[in-house]
Amino acid sequence: MTRRPNVVVVLLDDVGYGAAATFGGAIETPTLDAMCGEGLAYNRFHTTAICSPTRASLLTGRDAHAVGVGTVLNSANSHPGYEGVLRPESATIATVLRQNGYSTACIGKWHLSPPWESSQAGPFDRWPTGQGFDKFYGFLGGETHQYQPTLYEGTAPVEPSSDPGYHLTEDLVDQSIRWIRMQRSMTPDRPFFLYLAPGATHAPLHVPPEWSGRYRGRFAHGWDAERDRILERQIERGVVPDGTRMTPRPEEIPGWDDITDDERAVAERLMEVYAGFLEHTDVQVGRLVGELRRSGDFDDTLFFYIVGDNGSSAEGGLPGSVNYMGALQGITESPADTLAKLDEIGTADSYPQYPAGWAWAMTAPYQWVKQIASHLGGTRNPMAVTWPNGISGSGLRSQFSHVNDVAPTILEAAGLEPPGTVNGVPQEPMHGTSLCYSFDDPAAPERHTTQYFEVYGHRSIYHEGWMASAHHGGVPWGVALPGKGRPFEDDVWELYDLEEDFSQAVDLAAAEPERLARLQAVFEREAGRVGILPLRDARVSRTRMPNLAAGRKRFTYHPGAVGIPESNAPRMIGRSWTLEATLDVTGRPRGVIATMGGRAAGWSLFVGDTGRPVFIYRTFEIAVAELVPDLVLTAGRHILRVDFTADSDGLGRGGTLVLTVDGTEAAGDRLAATPPAVFSIDETFDIGLNTGSPVGDHPPAYPFEGGEIDRVDITLD
Repeated sequence: MTRRPNVVVVLLDDVGYGAAATFGGAIETPTLDAMCGEGLAYNRFHTTAICSPTRASLLTGRDAHAVGVGTVLNSANSHPGYEGVLRPESATIATVLRQNGYSTACIGKWHLSPPWESSQAGPFDRWPTGQGFDKFYGFLGGETHQYQPTLYEGTAPVEPSSDPGYHLTEDLVDQSIRWIRMQRSMTPDRPFFLYLAPGATHAPLHVPPEWSGRYRGRFAHGWDAERDRILERQIERGVVPDGTRMTPRPEEIPGWDDITDDERAVAERLMEVYAGFLEHTDVQVGRLVGELRRSGDFDDTLFFYIVGDNGSSAEGGLPGSVNYMGALQGITESPADTLAKLDEIGTADSYPQYPAGWAWAMTAPYQWVKQIASHLGGTRNPMAVTWPNGISGSGLRSQFSHVNDVAPTILEAAGLEPPGTVNGVPQEPMHGTSLCYSFDDPAAPERHTTQYFEVYGHRSIYHEGWMASAHHGGVPWGVALPGKGRPFEDDVWELYDLEEDFSQAVDLAAAEPERLARLQAVFEREAGRVGILPLRDARVSRTRMPNLAAGRKRFTYHPGAVGIPESNAPRMIGRSWTLEATLDVTGRPRGVIATMGGRAAGWSLFVGDTGRPVFIYRTFEIAVAELVPDLVLTAGRHILRVDFTADSDGLGRGGTLVLTVDGTEAAGDRLAATPPAVFSIDETFDIGLNTGSPVGDHPPAYPFEGGEIDRVDITLD
């Protein structure tokens, strides 16, 4: 039998259609240039408009709702299709390939493990190693600090690197190269499947200054002008047809000329950092490609380079932010405060995201951005495919394609049929269509002729060249609190002829009401097929899901309790609480005792280099309290207690902090504000060490030493 090809899938994060220079953008992407030049460039490839569903669809070959992941895991709910739990009837492509002789590795972002299954308590069935991957090295959540990430190897937390030059994307590519080399050394006749999913270019926008510095002054013209320039280049390079129209700016986003000089200065710098971040990422992907070429594996590797799991992210809000996790919750620093920190943007001391205006610009020429599944700005992403030994053609491919097509394509290329059962479980048929038919024939009629989209009630249906779209209201920035959403019957449907209108610019709903009604009926049929009727907006349908901390007010932890997701740790926001740590000091103590959150926001109790106990609480860029008593912990048993007494004015309220050592009040401080909802969506709760970025200024890889932590008790009011 002919040896099956190796398979590499690279999936970037939060990259709009018009960001990369290869597809008309201003950001240099030499690796993508080379891949598209040598192989195939798909200009009508689609994702689901948001992270977890795209990844579920990619890895299973099915529609996201049908496998239980119809929304991002952070907003999973008990409605069928939105539980955030991968179903055994939809085995991953990694499972199928491994059972057919492949070595498999997932390196980078996962975001498919339910939060209540993401601690060291397990179960680990829906971690990558439980979903068909021999190796996992990466992070479980939706984002992570790029300099001080929260990482796992297999199912064990990884202590942060002490290398001052560390960057996560570089680490992930290093890990990928090492893994491939190991496969070549140990099992040279065995094909491999590598799924490489960097956190880039999802916020926080982190990149060394030499990369962002390349773009100084290149975005001073603003987002409106940049979109026009992108479209001109797209037409010139042939990635969109001649005559493609520019779509208008949403009224919710201000024009570049409508914001102040200070706001423009901040926005310009944030965009420079984003641009450097994307170029840096593409160059790292190039190192992986270079390794495959040097080893002789490239020609027999089916390589998918997918530039974004959805459109670009507007979650930085209208002004952008040096600490976007606060901005998501309505806590924004002033432009003057951000201006004072311009030089920090992109460094480890920042947690930035660019403004919604730049996100919109990066989806040119389409309407809207990430989350908005009704419009192509949220769902259309570039893709390059290479396989020198298997694809004789090259150039542009314009057949409609979807992320659920990737797994069927891999199976056909490997000469494998989708299995009827996996591990004794009958399998749901794959919903995607293999793209192999398009490899050598750019004019082949498209075979994926119908595809629904739905995220947060925004929905659309593609059918035989036409698209009907319904925007469900709201904007894709800010945390939506539970409440009554807009009735679905109030949504206005639009109609587009995508064969003639590449950018979804001309609404034909009024001119062709009968065709619109037929497409609406197709959407209803597809929504019924995947089990999501009646529709529900996951922004406001926050039904209770399993939680390790639910119903509890008293907790006891011991060393080894690390990597606990904040959502399943004691809920210490919006209430008073007490933390008590019992220590046995035998030498000179130092290190982390207990911590929750990270650079964006959080708290940490630790012993500094001087032997003094310290408690620090950080609320984004607006409030910091630090308790540092004038005493040193000596040998013996000590009890450190922190009491937080909250003010009585609701979420986001401040309060008073008191640190007591061995029954004596040692330090106190006033905290002006606490987060309204969360410290972060990626950092964890840890005892005895810090698995991600630090809250304060102590070193991140700083486990407790000079004694033992007996226990940490937390009581919630």
